[in-house]
Amino acid sequence: MTEEFPGGYNGRIARVNLTSGKISIEALDEKFCRRYLGGAGFVAYYLWKELPAKVDPLGPENKLIFALGPVTGVPLSGSGRHCVGAKSPLTGGIAKSEAGEFWGAELKRAGFDALIVEGKAERPVYLWIDNGEINIRDAGHLWGKGTKETQEKIREELGDNKIRAALIGPAGENLVRFSCIMHGLYDAAGRGGLGAVMGSKNLKAAAVRGKKAPRVANPEKLKHYRQWLSDNFNQVRGFHEEGTGGAMVAMEAIGNLPVRNFRDGLFPDVRRIDALTLKDTFRIGMDACFGCTVRCKKAVKVDGTYTVDPAYGGPEYETLAALGSNCGVDDLEAICYGNQLCGDNALDTISTGATIAFAMECFENGLISKEDTGGIDLRFGNAKAMLQAIELIARREGIGDLLAEGSARAARHIGGRAKDFSIQVKGLEAGMHEPRLQPGFGVGFMVNPQGADHCFNLHDRFYDSPKHLRELRPLGILEILPREEIGPRKVALLKVIHSKRAVYDSLVICQFLPYIFTDTAAITAAVTGWDTDVAELLRVAERILTVMRLFNVREGFTEKDDELPVRYYQPKTDGPLAKGGLDPAEQEKARRYYYTLMHWDPQTGIPLPERVVELGIE
Repeated sequence: MTEEFPGGYNGRIARVNLTSGKISIEALDEKFCRRYLGGAGFVAYYLWKELPAKVDPLGPENKLIFALGPVTGVPLSGSGRHCVGAKSPLTGGIAKSEAGEFWGAELKRAGFDALIVEGKAERPVYLWIDNGEINIRDAGHLWGKGTKETQEKIREELGDNKIRAALIGPAGENLVRFSCIMHGLYDAAGRGGLGAVMGSKNLKAAAVRGKKAPRVANPEKLKHYRQWLSDNFNQVRGFHEEGTGGAMVAMEAIGNLPVRNFRDGLFPDVRRIDALTLKDTFRIGMDACFGCTVRCKKAVKVDGTYTVDPAYGGPEYETLAALGSNCGVDDLEAICYGNQLCGDNALDTISTGATIAFAMECFENGLISKEDTGGIDLRFGNAKAMLQAIELIARREGIGDLLAEGSARAARHIGGRAKDFSIQVKGLEAGMHEPRLQPGFGVGFMVNPQGADHCFNLHDRFYDSPKHLRELRPLGILEILPREEIGPRKVALLKVIHSKRAVYDSLVICQFLPYIFTDTAAITAAVTGWDTDVAELLRVAERILTVMRLFNVREGFTEKDDELPVRYYQPKTDGPLAKGGLDPAEQEKARRYYYTLMHWDPQTGIPLPERVVELGIE
């Protein structure tokens, strides 16, 4: 590595083999960085290149990758993010998830751009990464403990309260297939079961401390974007004042709120559980990720039926919906406590709520009984039952042992109509948004390499008004598209938005901030010093998306896995979407056109050999 290495990078990857105890440092190549950027790009590349086909996701051959991007940790709002990935124990395909907090910025300051964890330790351990030095330390005294106690003990043991930790709770240790990796106590790399991968390696935590700020090629240009966000703070003021979940009443009114396992449309008590009510009742403050002026993270305190510690933050929209309306629960105290249980055990709140909602519908349809649940009346609206189910899942006890497998596996075990109640794609439970309202979003669920991921996706309703044309024009889209449209123009929009998401998750930069793609290209150039532009970044995205597709194909996925749950083709029982569901023929046509636009085989979705060569994929 020389002084000319691009800004934003350290040029070093740390590799830790827990089986042998070997720790090594590898140099990065600038051309490789420009091809894959970092974050999700690095995750895709290393999983594709280094994992043998069909490895057990919970076996020592799987690799757990923490990857930063060039924007991670630079002085800019939105830069406090990084990506974590592995082969998913929930889906069997690629899993990648982004997290905020300060962990990624701290790893950048410790001198690394990525951490690759291999093998399996003989006994529980944690990693201590201190300004370029890495040690493997005993974690026997931490095993079985929740995330808060674990973080406190690590900081006490190492004598530094500013240490940042990526860590798992009992759910990860118990290999719950949708356990997550917490970064601190309320920022999760949530989707795909990455916590179970960490637990399978007997790795309790990765603690990090660093003191060397990354070099930026053009600090003045970056300063311009800091000032720009300050001047345009009104565009993010809603996130600052409410976090996510402030629009739940409006979402229920148009049919976008999941109600009782996406079955129903009306939830009259939605106001009782939204972020506005949370702000007026239990919220005591807002917190921020590294370097961010927005401060969109809730902290809540409850001293009532349940006791909720503000150290665990507070529920964001996905949690309010997953543990709330999707389970028919309107008890805000219980939802806040459920959020804390998930945080302390390190459970993905989306898959947790969705799997419990699945079980509730099975219970109400007689597919499981009180004998199966251990006497729990697992009905929609029963807040106490929802909380009991969370604890059973984390411990893998009773019905929780089955539900810890995720709704798709549980449905196969239960049999009968249970498969119709499992709202997932490729095994990943759906994010809390409604494809029946926005069919392009539904196609995004279908073709997404992770499965039903709401973040790595197009939200049609955001692109049906003129105010979004400023964002779309640099991507070659000059007209707004009706929300309900599902033709070639909408699929083309999905492709470019999908590509944009891939770039943001590789740089890694927060998707909630109002940077449009031309801004992002300019920020990338300012940080790295490259003469990059929108066209190059879109090409990088297509390379990353194709590598992800290749990985899944190698693991046995086919076009038959790009299918939505049957429920989305049916009407809701009431509310705005009670007249009909998605058109299966139109969704199928759109899916195949997406393949065509990606230069994948239009029938199978397998990337064409010429496309692989043209993109320079090994």
